[in-house]
Amino acid sequence: MLENLSMFGFRALWSPWFFLCLVAIAVLYFMFIKNPTKKQRILFITSLVSLYIVKGSPVDLLGHLNFSIHMIQMSVLYLILPPLFLLSIPSGYYRKLLSIKAVSRPFLFLTKPLFAVLLFNGVFSIYHYPVIFDGIKTNTILHASVTIFIFITAIIMWWPLVCPLPEYRKLSGLQKLAYIFADGMLLTPACALIIFSGVPIYETYTNPAAWAKALELCVPASMLANIDINSVQMFSWLSPYDDQQLGGVIMKIMQEISYGYTLGAVFYQWVREEKRKEQQQTAIYPSPQPLK
Repeated sequence: MLENLSMFGFRALWSPWFFLCLVAIAVLYFMFIKNPTKKQRILFITSLVSLYIVKGSPVDLLGHLNFSIHMIQMSVLYLILPPLFLLSIPSGYYRKLLSIKAVSRPFLFLTKPLFAVLLFNGVFSIYHYPVIFDGIKTNTILHASVTIFIFITAIIMWWPLVCPLPEYRKLSGLQKLAYIFADGMLLTPACALIIFSGVPIYETYTNPAAWAKALELCVPASMLANIDINSVQMFSWLSPYDDQQLGGVIMKIMQEISYGYTLGAVFYQWVREEKRKEQQQTAIYPSPQPLK
């Protein structure tokens, strides 16, 4: 199957313009972001490399051919990249940005934990409703706009968990645990719809005409003219329904891994903070010594 991808050409497979844009962003980061830590530099480069892999490499083309690969893209874009990106920027830049009232007021409203978790999961679930999904996947401008919009909602959703500014942290350790649990539960219905639908529900991956239209997002029209649109199964290793089920399972597993890691990190930080507070209290109010 993979050898058949060569027919789409270098531009469709490797997205050279997208690669150059990411290189330019990296150059701007190292030119204008002052004194990032080594960890922040590594996180930023990791986020750019991951972004290129899922949106610029042959993985992006495969995502238009196989729903399961598309869900790997979604998992990386919305469950892995946002916290990497947020943590790669020195906290001073967030503080300066949030000192602007026109920015801070809407941002602080949007990042209220309850609103943030409902916004991301609501938008993500609506996006995967079959009619909406097929409409977005066959419109270049709409697809790009919705992808960016969901990424923004993912940033908003992750902010209460990884906020680098102590004065803007709204959740305690225990509340963060509850937030992650709620996040996982709210994404479950969308995954269940995909896994247990009983039939293929996305025309983009079953209807040759819709499939060809979706490919226009990443393949030049001149190249598509030479491809038989009835050969959709030529690029898949599974039946459409099995591919769809696998995609739902992948999304759920990736969610569990991402949230599970975050859950462990939050729990560890919470326990460490409680121990620190206990030590401070002991230093201020030492235990009484027994009389000799």
